[in-house]
Amino acid sequence: MTFVIRRPAARVVLLDRRGRVFLIRAEDPIDPRKAPWLEIPGGGMGFGEDSAEAARRELIEETGIVEVEMGPCVWVQEVEYDFAGYHFHSFDRIHVAWTEGGVYRPRGLEALEAAAFVGARWWTLDELAADPSPTVPARLREFLPALVAGELPDEPIDISPLAGPPPPG
Repeated sequence: MTFVIRRPAARVVLLDRRGRVFLIRAEDPIDPRKAPWLEIPGGGMGFGEDSAEAARRELIEETGIVEVEMGPCVWVQEVEYDFAGYHFHSFDRIHVAWTEGGVYRPRGLEALEAAAFVGARWWTLDELAADPSPTVPARLREFLPALVAGELPDEPIDISPLAGPPPPG
């Protein structure tokens, strides 16, 4: 029997005014066979924490970028993955946020994040399309262009790679 960490999580698609997205390059510190990936900032929500609050907190912890305009939850997903020897079943609420820019200066990485994060930068849609790295969320390349174009959904879109009901929240 595998131990599963089930958790609600919040993530942020951080865009600058030039239409670039901020992505963190990461690798599994326990499994070197796993290919590195690009991910949007985010992580587990605290008990009673609102997803927008959690998204802002995670953004500051993982990037150090503070001055943002936090937008609505635009996507949700239910996803399972293995990381650092743990199996996660996550219910993500993904917000969009805008900023004038910023430099990668994390302010509160957990030990596994510090071991996993190997850098971060701003990406154009063309640069992201040309990079073969997997992304978190997995369907980022499919849904990101609409956000960059300023097209926000009326209700969050389920971008889950798994079949099943939408995440709670």
